[in-house]
Amino acid sequence: MLRLYRALERRFGPQRWWPGRTPFEVAAGAVLTQNTAWTNAAGAVAALRAARRLTPAALAGAPRRRLAAIVRSSGTYRVKAARLQAFTAWLLARFGGRFSGLRAAPLAALRREMLGVAGLGPETVDAILLYAAHRPVFVADAYTRRVLARHRLLRAGAGYETARALVEAHLPSDPALFNEYHALIVAVAKTHCRAAPRCEGCPLRFDLGGRPPARG
Repeated sequence: MLRLYRALERRFGPQRWWPGRTPFEVAAGAVLTQNTAWTNAAGAVAALRAARRLTPAALAGAPRRRLAAIVRSSGTYRVKAARLQAFTAWLLARFGGRFSGLRAAPLAALRREMLGVAGLGPETVDAILLYAAHRPVFVADAYTRRVLARHRLLRAGAGYETARALVEAHLPSDPALFNEYHALIVAVAKTHCRAAPRCEGCPLRFDLGGRPPARG
């Protein structure tokens, strides 16, 4: 897996994910990008910033209908407003709104606790932990599962937790590496390893050894 990482790094260079001025802004972006393009989520983040709602206290105190209107560009905006406030209420109650607590708490127990927050699934929780709290958790999203399956590192149809466990077991437990690797996988998935693969010129084609990519 490190060999694939180096090939991606040579082709695409540093990705410098995740965009955000503060850890809370990164976490808000992780919630807002659920089931939508990042450009839509980024618009909602910018609107929150303009409305001065990008702190835990300010977001928690926003009237729900007003908050939904602010994040409208993210799609399913009423749902996302509720999820943002659920996460924020948990962060305030658990750590006083500070991300230092997320960086210090035992990781496995913290992840389980966050998965109990309404509206936070594994991908969102792991994005918050990796990108906002700098914890060594890999975001095994659909792009990751597609690339790994086509390179026969993961069985087709494998679930999120199976993919996450595989990657974490075969890489050094380094949040900076996980951050960059996930971003590079997204880059190759969008340019080459699409729903209909475009293997010509792909930096990972060498790994196929002349075989067609596995279905997945």
